[in-house]
Amino acid sequence: MSAHAHAMTIPHTVEPRPDTGLYNARLGLWLFLASEVMLFGALFSSYILLRVGADTWPQRQLSIPLGTLNTFVLILSSISVVMAWLSLKRKDFGRFKLWQGATVLLALLFITVKSFEYHDKFTHYYVQTRDGREMTGHLEGKPFNLSLARLRALPNPPAEIVFHPDAPAHGPAAGQAAHSEPLRLKLADLVKLEAFGPWRGTFYAIYFVLTGLHALHVLGGILVLGYFWGPGSRMWFTEPERFTNRIEVAGLYWHFVELVWIFLFPTLYLL
Repeated sequence: MSAHAHAMTIPHTVEPRPDTGLYNARLGLWLFLASEVMLFGALFSSYILLRVGADTWPQRQLSIPLGTLNTFVLILSSISVVMAWLSLKRKDFGRFKLWQGATVLLALLFITVKSFEYHDKFTHYYVQTRDGREMTGHLEGKPFNLSLARLRALPNPPAEIVFHPDAPAHGPAAGQAAHSEPLRLKLADLVKLEAFGPWRGTFYAIYFVLTGLHALHVLGGILVLGYFWGPGSRMWFTEPERFTNRIEVAGLYWHFVELVWIFLFPTLYLL
């Protein structure tokens, strides 16, 4: 290597820095995660302050089974990303591809499950009638994100809607599906019709902010992990140690994404 080429080489991509004992990528990743801790810490603190300061807190209509499933999916992906890194440490590139591919697939499964949760929120409705009745449930056909204003603005608005109310949360009929016949509600008798989007109240606003931001981090992880599984893996054949370090750093980021969900799940779904 010429003196000029050596001078242009970025130092500490493999060997640790003498001042920190970390190579560049790991140091940069820890600084990045420090900023992420402050970001999510501020949002969690906001949630706590809003809940403590609220006179009443709405009944949360979230799917605990789907949330639990996603928790196990992320835990499994956290294991597979470690196994991918260990495979490189053992010089087994084929097994790395297997474990890294499994991590990406698990991450995609997480996003798929979360999209079903989001879709359910935007097809789940709160209805208030002029006689004071308040109900939650689904409209016939489960239209997506319909509102009373949008319904009335249709060229030929329907005279009535068919509403399937939820089973009561308390009492002898609690938890029973299809506990009553669908209701036919006249459009003129409706005061409010809105889906369970972020506008539904404080809880749903912060639910969508926290889980949406986390989902963006998951998508970012899919892009990075998928790149290292695909075209980025060519570095293994020229700079195996540097490539192994990159996988370690990507794995640290993925552990952080999993850890955030470990806090999100009980906070939003259980407590």
